[in-house]
Amino acid sequence: MKLREQMPELTGATAWLNGEVTKSELVGEKPTLIHFWSVSCHLCKEAMPDVNNFRDQYKDELNVMAVHMPRSEDDVDLGNIKEVAAEHDITQPIFVDSDLKLTDAFDNQYVPAYYVFDKDGQLRHFQAGGSGMKMLEKRVNRVLDEMRK
Repeated sequence: MKLREQMPELTGATAWLNGEVTKSELVGEKPTLIHFWSVSCHLCKEAMPDVNNFRDQYKDELNVMAVHMPRSEDDVDLGNIKEVAAEHDITQPIFVDSDLKLTDAFDNQYVPAYYVFDKDGQLRHFQAGGSGMKMLEKRVNRVLDEMRK
């Protein structure tokens, strides 16, 4: 995805965990952080406490949603996804993308990957990899500050 592009529709999930959300529920009132992760991704698991901290710290100002993107056949076991999500306290809605429909809509190739959308659903920041949480926090705060004005 390119900056300023609109958030894709959230369709094609093979399952939803922790409740289902739609694009129209995420766009309009507050910015959204969508993060891609995988059960086989070590960096994803290392970064999850930071993502969960974001979710909890900004719960009133920021929507947070996870997308589980499989990297191999072993990553599509729903029981395993549920188990790892519970182990890592992923309580936000999880779009299970075993058919890679949303992954393709985002043109995403990485886990972990982070997409920050403003309240109007425009992509404002993208980053991939396990480090850079300070940068992600800066970008989230920039979008939140714009909204607070």
